[in-house]
Amino acid sequence: MNDSTKKNADGPGQGCNCDYSLAFLVLRAWLGLRALLAGIEKFGAYKTIQQPIIDPTTGQPDPNAVVDVKVKFYALANYAGVPAGLKSKFANEALLPGFALNLFDKVLGPAFIIAGVMLLLGIGTRTSLFVQGLIYTALTVGLILINQPDGISWLGIHVALVAMALMLAKHNKLALLKKW
Repeated sequence: MNDSTKKNADGPGQGCNCDYSLAFLVLRAWLGLRALLAGIEKFGAYKTIQQPIIDPTTGQPDPNAVVDVKVKFYALANYAGVPAGLKSKFANEALLPGFALNLFDKVLGPAFIIAGVMLLLGIGTRTSLFVQGLIYTALTVGLILINQPDGISWLGIHVALVAMALMLAKHNKLALLKKW
């Protein structure tokens, strides 16, 4: 097999690696946004407000008819790294020490936000991906302990995507710090 045949046998994209770079960029964007928004959601809560019903004939609000509407809002005071329902399940788990649950609860949201921003900006891309892999692995361990098989499967997909992104990280073209 001569050199020109060997080049063609390697498949499309030989010489430019554009496909790999684009694949990594898509994974980086998805994983970065996923982490960032997961972290921001830890600060979300709902409040109920009353709004007047709009009269269909006049198009004006009817002050005598009101409806309760749930509105989502974000605030530091709303922070809950681990949802209250799961926190009580974890509190009853003998294999999960209370101090570890409290630490994880405090760190989870900020860790997601920092890792997501780092990944989106290309600052320490490999480090950010590794941290996300560790977060998803820790979440998986927690769900294994409380027997939540559906969540375990979803987190397994996240871990696979992180691993795939780490394998493609050498094709990272748009990054502020490429070393890490």
